[in-house]
Amino acid sequence: KQYRLGDIGTGSLSHDFNRWWHSMRGKEDPYLKIGEENERSTKGTGSYVWALQDLNFEIEKGDALGIIGRNGAGKSTLLKILSKTTAPTKGRIKIRGKIASLLEVGTGFHPDLSGRENIFLNGAILGMTKTEIKRKFDEIVDFAGIERYIDTPVKRYSSGMYVRLAFGVAAHLEPDILIVDEVLAVGDAEFQKKALGKMESVSAQDGRTVIFVSHNMTAVKQLCSKLILMKNGKISFNGTVNDGIKYYLQDLNVQDKSEVVLSKNSDAFINKIRITDENNETVNAVNYNQPLYVEMEFILNKDFNDLEVSICFKNSSSVNVFFTSLSELNNGQLLDLRKGTYLSRLRVNGHFLIPDNYYITTYVHLRNNRNIDLNEDVLMIKIIETGSLMAPYGNAATNFACVFADTKWELKNAEISL
Repeated sequence: KQYRLGDIGTGSLSHDFNRWWHSMRGKEDPYLKIGEENERSTKGTGSYVWALQDLNFEIEKGDALGIIGRNGAGKSTLLKILSKTTAPTKGRIKIRGKIASLLEVGTGFHPDLSGRENIFLNGAILGMTKTEIKRKFDEIVDFAGIERYIDTPVKRYSSGMYVRLAFGVAAHLEPDILIVDEVLAVGDAEFQKKALGKMESVSAQDGRTVIFVSHNMTAVKQLCSKLILMKNGKISFNGTVNDGIKYYLQDLNVQDKSEVVLSKNSDAFINKIRITDENNETVNAVNYNQPLYVEMEFILNKDFNDLEVSICFKNSSSVNVFFTSLSELNNGQLLDLRKGTYLSRLRVNGHFLIPDNYYITTYVHLRNNRNIDLNEDVLMIKIIETGSLMAPYGNAATNFACVFADTKWELKNAEISL
């Protein structure tokens, strides 16, 4: 799948004419011969990019296939092509059976129709008769847990209610192939457990095919029997789940990194990140009972009053376990920051993160959550077990509260002239 960056459609009139002229002479589209690899972190020099390239694989009936990879690797684009909501630029797909897709919240729903009407609409789209849909109707509503609002227009549903009903319809109307993107992250823990259980049942007991995209490695391990790892629009691994996840985590390119310098040039960006201990020494491993510090130098090339700097910790199963932002310095309110270079420091107390490898992602974003600077899995810190894992104070709940009360940010202006 090829895209032209910055444009809607195929591009300019001259490009369309060139394509037509080559087609009339029986030649290949000339723009398929150009295009850069799908590497989102680099600027690039051309206007064409291959979102997907050289993908070749087969999925058998009854397979539960997991598709993983970093953001921007091409996972969702692949699912859109498999679901036939987007056409491939080149190549072909052979599919046997009915497909039900859940690619994003509200896929296939009409916002002005009620939940009841959307169930029948989706069933009709899947090729089911009204009698068949009626037979499954009560089961769908019970699974979604929204009986009180079943006759309410879905545009008034919360995102969680939306995805509950959408998944219930997709899973219960007996498609031959069920395609599910990361939408389950919208639901609560109870719903995610039900959804995973239903997908397991669909695959193992009913012999139908499930294609599942997720960043939750625990869910992938639980559900899937095969795995595809995508990187820069290509398949970098196709095999067993355990081997694929191990390869993915090794490929994050953060092993033994405890400090990194980033060369960028924008209105706001992180210039340097490192992890230190209490003695301000750069480290890549910390004892469980000792605090650690994430120190970031970020540069602002203009004044901001709606800027936020955030950090996320992800464990070895790729589950986000801890997220915090610089605005905690100001009771959750964003800071007024003038043009300059700043040094921020986040303290994470001992007894907070259990022994494991943690991958750190940093964000510089605006009030509307638009990212200006994203550094995904940029560093890794290993928390090492040291004897007893019991905290020296209170029970687990008290421990958790105390840690958050003490976890804190520091910020100072480095007063470097720009």
